Amino acid sequence: MSLINFESISLNPSILRALKELGYETPTAIQAAAIPEAILGKDILATAQTGTGKTAAFALPILHRLGENRSYDIRAPRALILTPTRELALQIDNNIRLYARYLRLRTGVIMGGVPAHPQIKMLRRNPDILVATPGRLIDLFDQGFIGLDQIQTFVLDEADRMLDMGFIDDIRRIESLQPRDHQTLLFSATLSPEIEALASRMLREPVRIEVAPVSSVADNITQKVLFVEQNNKRELLHNLFKENDIKRALVFTRTKQRANHVAEQLIRLGISADAIHSSKSQRARQRALMLFDRGKINVLVATDIAARGIDVDGISHVINYELPDDPENYVHRIGRTARAGASGTALSFCDADEVRMLKGIEKLTKSSIAICDNNPFHSIAVASMHKVAKAGNKPQYFQKKPRRFSNSKSKYSSKYSDRKHSSGKRSYKSA
Repeated sequence: MSLINFESISLNPSILRALKELGYETPTAIQAAAIPEAILGKDILATAQTGTGKTAAFALPILHRLGENRSYDIRAPRALILTPTRELALQIDNNIRLYARYLRLRTGVIMGGVPAHPQIKMLRRNPDILVATPGRLIDLFDQGFIGLDQIQTFVLDEADRMLDMGFIDDIRRIESLQPRDHQTLLFSATLSPEIEALASRMLREPVRIEVAPVSSVADNITQKVLFVEQNNKRELLHNLFKENDIKRALVFTRTKQRANHVAEQLIRLGISADAIHSSKSQRARQRALMLFDRGKINVLVATDIAARGIDVDGISHVINYELPDDPENYVHRIGRTARAGASGTALSFCDADEVRMLKGIEKLTKSSIAICDNNPFHSIAVASMHKVAKAGNKPQYFQKKPRRFSNSKSKYSSKYSDRKHSSGKRSYKSA
């Protein structure tokens, strides 16, 4: 089923309201395939990598079904999401709270490594949705603090990772404590024989969904990486706008605070700019997008989450002020330029701490990004990177073999010296 927007699914209006405020308009491939089937109560076996939007793919149908069938007489969890790690459990719980902000539903997290008492107190408030790690969940069940006999939807997230961590017996026991007719949604990055065996035991006539990781970059996007230390990024950004004809640019940061700072810096330099992120009101984000779309402002500074709602033609440049933690987000970011057959430029700032991210991006895209070595901060940055790599504090990006950097003496300009590398190999040398 192909979905143009979330409204096409006829989700609960309260969920749609929250999604709109978060800037979510178009579902990802996994969401478009899984949400309609899950809403119908079908079991799902989905193969999807991190970064494809799988959390919303199982969270939104759970919220929709619970919101449409509110049962005040049931004083026990009705949805259980099992995860391999505490970090993932907290992340999922945070996302669900954002999606459910206008629903009268309670969520809670059960995980090890922290005191159990606050979790026991939370359970007494009868949460509708539980996000849990296996060990602590079983521990609290055995102590009589929780019942699973009212579970309607059971989610196994990162199932392959749970099997690798030795949770298979815990998973089987947790599944056996639930009603026989519950719905099961199983998400895994890989579909190994072990996952197939688990699915055949737990799922009933599942809908199979497979989403390949996003890895391709359009040929009409010119990609460049600019090595620069963190404390020189602001000046480098200023140079880019001063010396080049950048008509409409999207600048990406990893944090909301950085987005604000970069936008403020550009405004002080006389460049019309604004920032959008989840802490800004829906009205403020919509106004910024409208002004950007109409050409009233030239630069929009955004975080990855806030940028999901951006669909603007004519973006000439995407500038990664900070590289994303998830390589797939790089592909999503730069894909916002070079729309409708036009060409575009993607420039990425990279400091020593971001070398591992650059390496991950090149591995995912199976390409080597051209180095712009005539930026004024190049030599200093590369020398710093060599020093860090020599100390053994970073991935082997600079240590596999000697790598040469040719330091162009030409004026730093829009030509951006391209350094092509055969077979994707490069050599680096500090000036």
